[in-house]
Amino acid sequence: MHENFAQIPSQSSEAEGRRHFLGLSLGFGAFAITGCSITPKQKPVLGLALGAGAARGFAHVGVIKALEAQGIRPDIIVGSSAGSVIAALVASGATGNELNRLALNLDEATIADWDLPFSGRFGGLIKGDALQNMINREVQNRAIEHMRIPLGIVATELQSGKGVLFRSGNTGLAVRASCSVPGVFQPAVISGKDYVDGGLVAPVPASYARQMGATIVIAVNISSEPLHQDASGTFGVMQQTISIMQRSINQYELKSADIVITPHLKQMGGSDFRSRNAAILAGEVATQEQMLIIKEMLKAKN
Repeated sequence: MHENFAQIPSQSSEAEGRRHFLGLSLGFGAFAITGCSITPKQKPVLGLALGAGAARGFAHVGVIKALEAQGIRPDIIVGSSAGSVIAALVASGATGNELNRLALNLDEATIADWDLPFSGRFGGLIKGDALQNMINREVQNRAIEHMRIPLGIVATELQSGKGVLFRSGNTGLAVRASCSVPGVFQPAVISGKDYVDGGLVAPVPASYARQMGATIVIAVNISSEPLHQDASGTFGVMQQTISIMQRSINQYELKSADIVITPHLKQMGGSDFRSRNAAILAGEVATQEQMLIIKEMLKAKN
């Protein structure tokens, strides 16, 4: 008859176990001391900053199309003025081809709800309700914070002159504020404050994309260069003044960008809605010219 006894470890096996435990402890301690981590490297956060430029903003559609053709979609998108329109649509889930159809079919008269000259507190020929309603309709009335892609919209607070980044609230109203060019649009009122064109403080909102958490920023610059000739007419003088101001601000903003896409739009004015097809193509071409650099940067940081 055999009796079964639990094996009692010998002193030598106990010592061996202690040495093994000590070795593991020292090994993990070395990881902590040297700062080593077993956490995988974080994926880069791609931010797309779409700039101001009125009708030249159709070029943003071409940029989106070219990026999508290579399977590139932003993780964050922010826009100023005309750029805020495209940014809102992309954030809601619109594809490049859908943007293209919308752009080519857009009747600018449907977003120009004219008012009597200087009838409001600050003047402005266009009220802005029509633009606000069109944007909300296209994004299915989603608020900014409920977009598929994190969205930021830049506007200028009129009284203080400071730039404001809208990351929540009524999307159409924020876009309206960002597009409210002084003298053309009446200021948009949000929570009792007056807001005007985001392009006044951020013609290309690259720094705002950084603020939202982007680790790689692609900026799209559609600002027009000041004309080297006499500007004529009220709108011409206004556009020339804005162009001069935006040029100096852009030098600061573009420092926050890793890549700057500048569509060739020299012959296109801010009110030239007839050249929208050419602007879209210019956006595509300019993006394709930078595609190798974009891919290399995404690969290097991934």
